[in-house]
Amino acid sequence: MGIWRTKKIADLMQEAGDNQKLKRSIGTPELVALGVGAIIGSGIFVLTGVAAANYAGPALVFSFILSGLAAGLAALVYAEMAAMIPVTGSAYTYAYASLGEIIAWLVGWNLVLEYLVASGAVAVGWSGYITDMLASVGVFLPRALVNSPLSGGLVNLPAILITVVMTGVAIVGTTTSARTNKIIVGVKILVILVFLALGAPRVNTAYWHPSSPSASPVSSTGRLLSFSPTSASMPWPLPPRRCATRHGNYPWESSAPWPSPLYYMWPLPLF
Repeated sequence: MGIWRTKKIADLMQEAGDNQKLKRSIGTPELVALGVGAIIGSGIFVLTGVAAANYAGPALVFSFILSGLAAGLAALVYAEMAAMIPVTGSAYTYAYASLGEIIAWLVGWNLVLEYLVASGAVAVGWSGYITDMLASVGVFLPRALVNSPLSGGLVNLPAILITVVMTGVAIVGTTTSARTNKIIVGVKILVILVFLALGAPRVNTAYWHPSSPSASPVSSTGRLLSFSPTSASMPWPLPPRRCATRHGNYPWESSAPWPSPLYYMWPLPLF
């Protein structure tokens, strides 16, 4: 049947070569920042406290390790597929070449849904921080403008505004958006390092006991905190010529180990 037809790798690479005439405009630092920024997402800032209080407790570190291992395996799979089919398209292209058109269609729309949900969660998390920060200086936004209808409000205006701003940055151009992302990732890592530096001397190991609740909360916390499969797929939809460095193509899997130590140490100062 036609819906199960596949496309040969040679045809995919030929189409990519014919259609893409992009200038190599991103260097290795920008590519590393893109990978790290995708992996260290909203979950680590927004949901860590909720996960520690309601689910895993001191075993939160094990939840991070489990989700980190899953993310690492996903990254290795994407790296292998990218090496086999070095063209744009991410999982859609890989599914089209191996499983068929209908599977690729399903995978493509699932990716759209994943990016939509993940971006919405990040925007809502940012909105919560902005609202709390303004409240700390005496500026209180109307509840109807900082909550969705499901949360008793009218619209989450800060979340919409940050989404529009980030979309505008992306539209301006690849170079500008990559540099902006590099700055944001730098600030994000700085915040994590400051938190670890200030929190480490105040760690009370007495709170680490009992350290291991049932396995179900630990695994549930990993799902709660991690957008990692989506994050692992993020770099690959980029056009290969656009995301190639001046010294050739960059191995995306090299970004994966960078956030791991920060992820694993992040929960420790909470207890």
